Amino acid sequence: MSAEVEYKRLYWHSRRGMLELDVLLLPFLEEVYLDLEADDKLRYRKLLECEDQDMFVWFMQRGEPDDPDLKRIVRMILDRVQPR
Repeated sequence: MSAEVEYKRLYWHSRRGMLELDVLLLPFLEEVYLDLEADDKLRYRKLLECEDQDMFVWFMQRGEPDDPDLKRIVRMILDRVQPR
């Protein structure tokens, strides 16, 4: 699959239909994703497979993923909008 097709697929999957998620995921994809290391790109794809309700809890910081890979990518996305 070409990089352009893959990016468009990721863009489509990053649009969740929940504003709170869209305002985090879409800018991250557009502004950060292409510069990520390969492992972090895989983590982002793994994140997109999660349920919206789970992501909402993680991004509103009412809980965090048990999976260390998901925890890392959630933290990267949150740190981008609210640096510690």
